[in-house]
Amino acid sequence: MRHAILIFASMAWLAGPGARYANAQAPASTGGAQTVDGVAARIEDDILTESEVRELGAFQQLVDGRAKPRDERIRELADQWILRGEAETAKYPQPAPDDVSHAYAQLAAQFASPGEFAHRCAAAGLTEAAVRRMLGQQLYLSRFIDYRFRPAAQVDQKQVETYYNTEFAPQLKSRGQPVPPLESVEDTIREVLIQREISGRATQWLDETRERLKIDVMSQGERP
Repeated sequence: MRHAILIFASMAWLAGPGARYANAQAPASTGGAQTVDGVAARIEDDILTESEVRELGAFQQLVDGRAKPRDERIRELADQWILRGEAETAKYPQPAPDDVSHAYAQLAAQFASPGEFAHRCAAAGLTEAAVRRMLGQQLYLSRFIDYRFRPAAQVDQKQVETYYNTEFAPQLKSRGQPVPPLESVEDTIREVLIQREISGRATQWLDETRERLKIDVMSQGERP
């Protein structure tokens, strides 16, 4: 099973609330048939659409080999909504096109060949432009998380030594691999622990923020 290369599998949030709501109400033509995008959830005065939930599932299928259940995808999209609002308020910059291209190349390299990657994208219903767009948003949100929470993520020497003795060294020994001295891996271990601290702080903040918001999740197929 392939693993996501960044913290959050993400959706595009380039359109404002009004644009997304208009898309949810307007019929789209596909081969002569008309489909109306549904409202999956309401967050404050904004919405999440069913197409956003489906697209996130397709991206998860491509990256991880399976899509999460609908309720988990809606929660993930709600977290992205919160993060994006904070990032835009902070005027956090979007990633450079070269950074997005690098992330796209990293994802493609997880597959056996470019042909297999293209086939899996097509099977998931994702165009190259859609994958690049979602990777760009993934970069944007994951970098903002680092920017937002790294200053408070402090790791001391005792924590580094504890990790080395209780996790790092035992794992290598169990695989029959040599254990390098602490001094040679100290910086790597420190960064691992900082990332853990960032993730924990971000999760706690998102949980607390989500509780203060009015979020109404619609049943699948329920009309707004």
